[in-house]
Amino acid sequence: MRIATWNVNSVRARGDRIAAWLERADVDVVAIQETKCRDDQFPESVFAGLGYEVAHHGLSQWNGVAIASRVGLTDVETGFPGQPGWGEPVVEEARAIGATCGGVRVWSLYVPNGREIDDPHYVYKLEWLEQLRTAGRDWLAADPGAQIALCGDWNVAPEDGDVWDMAEFEGKTHVTKPERDAFRAVVEAGFTDVVRPHAPGPGVYTYWDYKALSFPKRKGMRIDFVLASPALAARVGGARIDREERKGKGASDHAPVIVELA
Repeated sequence: MRIATWNVNSVRARGDRIAAWLERADVDVVAIQETKCRDDQFPESVFAGLGYEVAHHGLSQWNGVAIASRVGLTDVETGFPGQPGWGEPVVEEARAIGATCGGVRVWSLYVPNGREIDDPHYVYKLEWLEQLRTAGRDWLAADPGAQIALCGDWNVAPEDGDVWDMAEFEGKTHVTKPERDAFRAVVEAGFTDVVRPHAPGPGVYTYWDYKALSFPKRKGMRIDFVLASPALAARVGGARIDREERKGKGASDHAPVIVELA
């Protein structure tokens, strides 16, 4: 069984590339982020034609998350318990969706960016990660043998080697100690980064900005992860980052991340 996570940066703009990648990668489940559409705009036919069921949560042209599965898709849940909201009035954004696929509880997560360190969005990001940690801890307390995959764009680079040059990030988000501590807290709640052992860094990235030829210059960041519960981590036999999918016309600025399960 193969589980993947991919920030596609607009599912409607990249329908053809997504379909081609699904055929080539032969994944069973893919957690998708930044769909950038409402539910009624989601191109479900792209997935149905390849045998995938889809659950999507999108409220506007921003954010949006989905799960596509060809091994079953049940118990769909939008938002995790305690997920904080944003805006005025405060609303819960379309940043989390969960479903059970082939016996695995898969979550597609799009962690808030944080914008700037002195921006309220940064505080929102930290609160969001803290509530995710609490939810994850509670899931494992209720069922220590649960197979859970927290997949997505975490907008955190946990280690210095996860960005091309730490000096470029001085005073910026994604690498601050509070953000890294918040990511580490999810890990310490019982989850494991199951990709890094099979695709070690430094210099192994999942995201490259469209600006200033960042991809050919290897100016990337590692911010997309699959964190697995103990029972699921024990099944992981391999993982990889599909850097090739970042190449060519019309690519997303993120590469898919794939985990192989025994």
